Amino acid sequence: MNTVADKLKDLKKRENKERAMGGAKKVEKQHKSGKLTARERIDLLFDPGSFRELDMFVRHRGTEFDMPNTFIAAEGVITGHGMVDGRTVFAYSQDFTALGGTLGEMHAKKICKVMDLALKTRAPLVGLNDSGGARIQEGVDALSGYGQIFFRNSCASGVIPQISAIMGPTAGGAVYSPAMTDWVFMVEKTSFMFITGPAVVKTVTGEEVSPEDLGGATTHSTKSGVAHFAGKSDEETIGMIKELLSYLPSSNKENPPLLDRGDDPDRTDPDLDTIIPNNPRKPYNMKNIIKSIVDNGEIFEPHSRFARNIIVCFARMAGRTVGIIANQPIVLAGSLDVDASDKATRFIRFCDAFNIPLLTIADVPGYLPGTAQEWNGIIRHGAKLLWCYSEATVPKITLVIRKDYGGSYLAMCSKDLGADYVLSWPTAEIAVMGAEGATDIVHRKEIKESEDPKKKREEKIDEYRSLFSNPYIAASRGYVDAVIMPRDTRPRIIAALNMLENKCEERPYRKHGNIPM
Repeated sequence: MNTVADKLKDLKKRENKERAMGGAKKVEKQHKSGKLTARERIDLLFDPGSFRELDMFVRHRGTEFDMPNTFIAAEGVITGHGMVDGRTVFAYSQDFTALGGTLGEMHAKKICKVMDLALKTRAPLVGLNDSGGARIQEGVDALSGYGQIFFRNSCASGVIPQISAIMGPTAGGAVYSPAMTDWVFMVEKTSFMFITGPAVVKTVTGEEVSPEDLGGATTHSTKSGVAHFAGKSDEETIGMIKELLSYLPSSNKENPPLLDRGDDPDRTDPDLDTIIPNNPRKPYNMKNIIKSIVDNGEIFEPHSRFARNIIVCFARMAGRTVGIIANQPIVLAGSLDVDASDKATRFIRFCDAFNIPLLTIADVPGYLPGTAQEWNGIIRHGAKLLWCYSEATVPKITLVIRKDYGGSYLAMCSKDLGADYVLSWPTAEIAVMGAEGATDIVHRKEIKESEDPKKKREEKIDEYRSLFSNPYIAASRGYVDAVIMPRDTRPRIIAALNMLENKCEERPYRKHGNIPM
């Protein structure tokens, strides 16, 4: 093998061996289980022909359990960089066909290398996880590998977008890296996340539970909130990752990409004038309002099945990415609870880290009452909303459309928490509490001593509502900047976004704040 031709032929032979992954039989088994291979996933993620693989020939250094005689194609993980919609993205894709995609010393070093490159070059990182977990044959070296990845997740947080897709089993320590990233995608029926699997759960607690019920995509996207998105297939999930990337900047040093969808910034919608029911207790779907005011009615919604009493979503307004937080009246009347507070907090902090303006739409009767909420720490969790809105320095616009009471008025980004621009519809009710509750406190004695307590109570409720259940008291104090016709909401918000485009706001120097956790 002395000639140049021989050496070139040898390179192709070596490459083909690595690209064969775990072999035809294991690839076929992967397909039969409803999953794509690691390389097929990479091909779907990146623009055609743009992916450049790194460390294809890296080898493990295991010496026990016949490891010296064990060949693992590409060390069980494909790593590299390429273009997604013309922008640089780094990725790793674990190969379940190659020793179960288990993570050992060199497997981890490959992942760490692309993490380091992504951080140096300020480009997003996508991890496609499909692994049997730590490589037992390598012992503490495998555990060290996880630790090195966790450390880098922390260093990259708030600097570059980090996205994890769970596309197979992920258990034990392997779940923590995805949990430390910004966004977690799962695939229904084929992906699982849990600290301890069903067998261990049964041994320790006696509970019998399936992998799907314990840690499947439905469980984590509806109950735990660990997963932000759940796709029906590998293909759909990777498509969703690409859509998410389209809304995001490559790093905290950039603004999100501007994408003109051809929707007139001055477009109005007369239907919004009648969307709020006359009965203040009657619900409506907040998504109808959101879709009316954003470009072409398009939104991209994380956590769509978790804590549905609050909505968080990305959208565009005049081509500019905005992060929207809104109460959802058709679920728990849009009240705030432990899960809703956590959901909104995480979203707000991400948007603030990556220069995405915030639009808050408030219709909130208060915090959800009850022993379950109090015992689960609604005070602590609710305080997170106050914290993160106060902390955020991106443009903050608030729109009040109906109820906005008490502490929840503050928690939905009031002027006092740093809202730059507060708009209100004439239907807004900004007060310490609703008319019924306020009447029962303020006029308790008068109602009790009247000849007809029921009639007197209704009179006082109407009196309170006419005095305080409107936006004009708040507007007279400067807490509301403008009361607008609902139909004009889109152009007014876009004008506010344009005005705030060059906003610059700093906080006192500190190592970091101590957010209530």
